Amino acid sequence: MAALTGKWSLVTGASRGIGVHLAKGLAGLGSNLILHSRDLAHTAGMADTLRQMGVQVVTVAAELSQEAQVEAMLDLVQQTADVDIVYNNAAIMTPYRNDYWDVPADDMRQSFEVNVIALARICYRLIPPMIARKWGRVINVSSGIRNEPELAAYAMSKAAVDKFVKDFAPKLMRTGVTMNLLDPGWLRTDLGGPRAPGAPSSVVPGALIPALMNDGKSGLLFGAQDYAGLTIEAALAKAQVA
Repeated sequence: MAALTGKWSLVTGASRGIGVHLAKGLAGLGSNLILHSRDLAHTAGMADTLRQMGVQVVTVAAELSQEAQVEAMLDLVQQTADVDIVYNNAAIMTPYRNDYWDVPADDMRQSFEVNVIALARICYRLIPPMIARKWGRVINVSSGIRNEPELAAYAMSKAAVDKFVKDFAPKLMRTGVTMNLLDPGWLRTDLGGPRAPGAPSSVVPGALIPALMNDGKSGLLFGAQDYAGLTIEAALAKAQVA
């Protein structure tokens, strides 16, 4: 299935973990890639690997906590290609606070700067051109973390992302553009830690489903682990009847 041939996808946080598997999955569907990381060197090797799959690959770098770097990155992205698909995957998780009554304010600031504000800036810049072209898919990574005030800063930032997506859903009706949420599951990544039950590779094919759906619906939450072990064709069929 090369359902995304000729499309351009931006994947933030593409140098490791979930981002690597998103990029490979998208390339397998024929999509060209713009890979974001904090340093161009972090995605250089993967870019070469993806090019061998027959797609075009561009790398960009930005520290998402720095507004000027985010805007400069977006300038370069928009000069490079008309972006059709966005995976806002990059995020930070501040330390686990055993004393959950004393979470530093800086935890909140850092979490919201990267996980919410940078994500929103990317959406604000890239969605209007999608609407003008009448096609686009934006997938913002959420989280299933709950009842853990030890991770309040991260969990609150992801709740803000959920609210952002759901509030925009009515505005995107009948535009040809959708914006949805992805819960990748608890995975053995830098954020998930070594005790997580899932391998990072299990995010595919489920994570690709919101980029492939053509029902025009926004504001939905896709759980990647609901499709673990399926082929992309079977996962898409399951999503279409859900």
